[in-house]
Amino acid sequence: MPTRKYKPTSPGRRNMVVSTYEEITKSKPEKSLLAPRPKSGGRNHTGRITMFNR
Repeated sequence: MPTRKYKPTSPGRRNMVVSTYEEITKSKPEKSLLAPRPKSGGRNHTGRITMFNR
């Protein structure tokens, strides 16, 4: 299984090595399993803005 090495951008990343799952996963997810996520734009059930900057 191939590994991916990270460049030392911080002390925690200096010796970081992660396995890549290219052999067991596809590059894109299965289209039939995806469902759209509803977006509310920061508004609740009454339509009022409850979160700013959305």
